[in-house]
Amino acid sequence: MRAALDKLYLWSGYLAGLNLFITFAIMIIMSVGRGFALNIPDGTYFASWSMAALAFLGMGHTFKRGEMIRVGLLMEKLKGTPKQVAELLALSVALIFMLYFTWHAFDYVRTSLRLHDMSDGILPIPLWIPQLSFLIGVVILTIAVLDEWIHVARGNPPSFEKPPPKTTEELLARVAEGGGV
Repeated sequence: MRAALDKLYLWSGYLAGLNLFITFAIMIIMSVGRGFALNIPDGTYFASWSMAALAFLGMGHTFKRGEMIRVGLLMEKLKGTPKQVAELLALSVALIFMLYFTWHAFDYVRTSLRLHDMSDGILPIPLWIPQLSFLIGVVILTIAVLDEWIHVARGNPPSFEKPPPKTTEELLARVAEGGGV
């Protein structure tokens, strides 16, 4: 199960990266293409849908790697059982929020599908199609938060928490990677 979840987070990160490239490609083609009378019909729609997919599909991967913004002032001061309880409390609040968010994302996509909602550009695209990346990304983040909650409830430290660096070289290597200390 662990391997499957890790692959899910990794592949959602890859899909987010692919959408970054798609957004870049569309915007470059549209910018350079103006000089050659080359146009992508509804290119701005496709670029914005790709940016939304980038944001939402990357959330689970970002969370599990510990790269989301997190205010750890209180958590850094706590040790042992009080720290685990505080982590579980924070993860419980996050999980409740994500379950609520997931339900509404599902309802949003379902409503678009039921109403046959279409984009208003040149190309009529059913809106539930680009909205799926939003729903999938939110579901993956919800799974990641639940996964982390179970991990911490079993007495483990959060998987995104790195032990303090032991040497100056290790500290510099973490900073060079773009990670936190």
